[in-house]
Amino acid sequence: MTDQAMTVLTRLASEGGEHGGNHESLSPIGAGLGAFIALIVLLLITMSFNKDR
Repeated sequence: MTDQAMTVLTRLASEGGEHGGNHESLSPIGAGLGAFIALIVLLLITMSFNKDR
């Protein structure tokens, strides 16, 4: 890898890390609650198909 390519990749990596990867409108509590509700719904659907119990 050339020095120029290494410089460009290093600059791109440092610019991408400024934001921390979190979107402003994405709430961790909301995402966790949504995932929990989705799993509960899937559990209820699975239990409704299990007629043996």
